[in-house]
Amino acid sequence: MKRETLGWNEVFAANFEPHAAQGLLPGRVFLQHNKVYLAQTDGGEVWAEVTGRLRYHAQGGDDLPAVGDWVAMRAPKADGNYRIHAVLPRKSKFSRKAAGTRTEEQVVAANIDTVFLVSGLDNDFNPRRIERYLIMAWESGAEPVIILNKADAVEDVAERIAEVERVAPGVPVLLMSAKRSEGIEALLPFIGEGRTVALLGSSGVGKSTIINRLLGREAQRTGEVREGDDRGQHTTTHRELIVLPSGGLVMDTPGMRELQLLVSDRGLRDTFDDIETLIAQCRYGDCRHADEPGCAVRAALDDGTLDASRFESRRKMEKEMNEMASKQAVIKQSREQQQQAKERTKKLTRAFNKSQKRW
Repeated sequence: MKRETLGWNEVFAANFEPHAAQGLLPGRVFLQHNKVYLAQTDGGEVWAEVTGRLRYHAQGGDDLPAVGDWVAMRAPKADGNYRIHAVLPRKSKFSRKAAGTRTEEQVVAANIDTVFLVSGLDNDFNPRRIERYLIMAWESGAEPVIILNKADAVEDVAERIAEVERVAPGVPVLLMSAKRSEGIEALLPFIGEGRTVALLGSSGVGKSTIINRLLGREAQRTGEVREGDDRGQHTTTHRELIVLPSGGLVMDTPGMRELQLLVSDRGLRDTFDDIETLIAQCRYGDCRHADEPGCAVRAALDDGTLDASRFESRRKMEKEMNEMASKQAVIKQSREQQQQAKERTKKLTRAFNKSQKRW
């Protein structure tokens, strides 16, 4: 398969030149299984693993390959896996905070052109969740598109579309019923030769069904949602790139019950651009938007032009990011101290070894 079909371009080619001089080969990660990766190369699919050197120098999980990454690999001399020596700079990445109490970044999708943010119009419909996805979509560098699926499940479709357009001004909002194969043609302009799209959303919103419609066959396993809360099971258990008949690529991802945010000034600013415009109009630069005179935000809340729940959502997410930034600063300092300790140990070991040789 041609590299260009897989998303290769002049920027990736320029970044790969130093690796080509070392005899390395390019490949794109299609699937990750534990610590082994399935990569697509000029010669076909190969299994690969990260070198110890790359893993040692990684400052966090975001420095290691993710599905969608272009990597520089060396072929094995005999039987065995290829060895990944480097990850090429990403043009985009969709990240979230890793699950649990850790504050590490988890790269969900790399080198994506368009992020399809899928939301069901059934009982799972939640504009506040869409806002959270939009924050990380804008931060990723990819273009967000909102897909409202399960149009067959509700009657007040127009009202819900209007509600989404209020929380996502300027973002394309597409209506479809994947179950009935309705509206799939609206996605096609975003998919084409060499372009990569990713479907993101909670469990049960129909991501796998949408991919099956794009493929024209039942390739992805799907499941029914639970009665009562319209929540689906995790029918997709891993991230995987899939080549479409159109020549584009699509990434299916496991459903995310909760999207925990990383620090994202750009994402917060772009998602709440209407509120940012109001903040810029406040009389005081340090306005708390409470009872200060000349507060444009408070005036908009009072006359109803700004929805109170939307403003509260922004305030909540800004607080969440500030807390995350404080935790990350502590962890960064700890890592720097650990790295300094490693360097001191290396120097002492080298000095000791030299002294032993003299004797």
